[in-house]
Amino acid sequence: MTHATFADGDAYEAYVGRWSRPVAQAFLRRLAVPAGREWLDVGCGTGALTETVLAMADPAQVTGVDRSAAFVDLARARISDSRAAFQVGDARRLPLPEQSVDVAVSGLVLNFVPDPAQGVAEIARVLRPGGVAAAYVWDYAEGMAMMRHFWDAAAELDPASAAWDEGRRLSVCSPDALRALWTEAGLTAVAVESVKVPTVFADLDDYWEPFLGGQGSAPGYLRGRSDDHRAELRELLRSRLPAAPDGTIPLTARAWTVRGRTPPTP
Repeated sequence: MTHATFADGDAYEAYVGRWSRPVAQAFLRRLAVPAGREWLDVGCGTGALTETVLAMADPAQVTGVDRSAAFVDLARARISDSRAAFQVGDARRLPLPEQSVDVAVSGLVLNFVPDPAQGVAEIARVLRPGGVAAAYVWDYAEGMAMMRHFWDAAAELDPASAAWDEGRRLSVCSPDALRALWTEAGLTAVAVESVKVPTVFADLDDYWEPFLGGQGSAPGYLRGRSDDHRAELRELLRSRLPAAPDGTIPLTARAWTVRGRTPPTP
């Protein structure tokens, strides 16, 4: 069974982390949570969503939890705000007591949790009555253009690459799946929406080199290919990627967002 590797925070930032910030901003604007709340960032990674919460939502505190110690270390190094704290932990067994936070968010993580239903149940467990539970995931099947171009080209050269393709595997990266997760966890007022952001690459190197960092499914697939295969795939992508007159490669990325609330105290 194939799986994505997430251990090198800098490589992840270059690959997809840099595109997550504009999605996080749009996501938080829609939540419109009042100031002074206690937040939890489940699967905080390198801290992109935590950083955005600190900048936009004026929280009392944000606790970031991620199973990767390397990502937690990078988040701590990047974010010095005294309102932020980071812990190593599993989304399926959050290291927080029941009803201890007002808002629990998760960015680009749920599809990597082995049991996403358990992860959402844990989010509901740690939220206070009337608390906000919200998340977003990339639309790997159709809306994440940088990856869709990669996998479509990879499949032409190597049909077996489909086993690594996030868009072809069963996942929670669709509106119906997200809505079902939230509803089945007992959350109410559930809403699912899309967010689309531009992902413009300076040139082919800017697009290609992050795929060589080993972080994520596509880089993991490439790591196991020969130099000749990688070179052939790069040239096929060169022929297919759209290019603007100035040489940039203008693509877009779509994410699905979901939000809901825990029931209020009777």
